[in-house]
Amino acid sequence: MRKLSEVLVKSGVEIYRDIIPVALYSVVSSVVLVPVLMLAPLPIAIMLLAVVYMPIVFGVCYAVHHRLERKERRNSIKDLWAGMLKGFVPGGAVGILFAVLGFILWSTWWYYGGQGGMMGTAVGVFQTFFVLMALMSQFYTWQLVLQKNMGIVQAMGESVKLFFRHPGYTMGACFQALCLTALLALTVVGFGALFAGMFAIYQHKVAYNVLEPEDEPNLSVGNDRQHTGWMSQGNV
Repeated sequence: MRKLSEVLVKSGVEIYRDIIPVALYSVVSSVVLVPVLMLAPLPIAIMLLAVVYMPIVFGVCYAVHHRLERKERRNSIKDLWAGMLKGFVPGGAVGILFAVLGFILWSTWWYYGGQGGMMGTAVGVFQTFFVLMALMSQFYTWQLVLQKNMGIVQAMGESVKLFFRHPGYTMGACFQALCLTALLALTVVGFGALFAGMFAIYQHKVAYNVLEPEDEPNLSVGNDRQHTGWMSQGNV
């Protein structure tokens, strides 16, 4: 299995090569964020992000997954649309799980943090640790659905197993993804135009390195040899 630093470099190369579809996927996925974040009240916005935005991001992961396979010429827009439709269940399930975990964390600090004292702080810290572990344990879920054709429930369970099998690798990958998100979030335009596509490529590479560790070198060679321009693949 490759080191995480090597996976990061390979992801960067792939993002640079496919910057046009990366930007396209990201812009399409970010369109829904504007009305949700600006017009909807906070509780409604959180639910809309869980059941609307997350399936769209799954659609981006779906399109990127098929694009990186490069087994045939594919239309990126059609792939993205098909992924959105297929992502309603897996994307919504993960989104709702994240929303519930976020609510648990907020309610814990709201209740125990307001009481003060060491006991309340200890409970808040424990709950924060629990929520973070639960979030990171689902890092592979979407890629298991895409790369291994698992159902969402089976993928969630298998993702937890992979997390405990490769804890350092997974936590490092999540930390790098968090750093990427934070850097892009510094500018609204950068986040809207790049985040979803970059995250999808990075998550695909990280998960593939775990799921098919011995095939990764061959995949790299195949990508370098088979890569052609985005315009020439009939995606416009």
